[in-house]
Amino acid sequence: MLNSWRGSAAPRRMRIAALAAGAPATLALIVVGCTSVTSGTATLDKADAPIYQASVSASIAESAASSSSKESERQVSITNRAVRTSCEAISNSSADAISEVNAYVDAYNQSADVAATAGPAIDALNGSADLVGQSLSDPLGPELSGALTRWVDAARAVASAIATDIGPGPFNDAINELNDSRTVALDLCDAAY
Repeated sequence: MLNSWRGSAAPRRMRIAALAAGAPATLALIVVGCTSVTSGTATLDKADAPIYQASVSASIAESAASSSSKESERQVSITNRAVRTSCEAISNSSADAISEVNAYVDAYNQSADVAATAGPAIDALNGSADLVGQSLSDPLGPELSGALTRWVDAARAVASAIATDIGPGPFNDAINELNDSRTVALDLCDAAY
């Protein structure tokens, strides 16, 4: 059989009670001891007030200039990224599309198998139009965006001309618009870089 400890619980309870009563009293002493009231009247140092106001004004102006500069840099970065994305889209995809259209034109002029070259030309034109169209965004600005949209429309028109076999005259008109729109867009891209 184990023996239990039989000490008196009364001293222990008294210590706990003393601690419970002493903690709020100690806290009250700390709060009262840290609080002091100063008497007197507040006065403005008129000599230092203009210096302080100038310091605050300069700080505000510097902060505004810094924020404006950072925002300008951010806008330039967004515009550069948008230009790069759209211009690379038209540069790469239009070269492939024109190559496929030229293969179609060669087959047509030589009375060769036009059907074998029509599909890839249509796909390349529509693929380029999709890629360039998806790259359009507000930061491009209206002039470049308009030129890229013109390419998209011209590429789709030539794809439609090939698909419907509209004849040499209208086809050549569509090709001229395609070439002109590409030249304008790529020139604007070069200027934007």
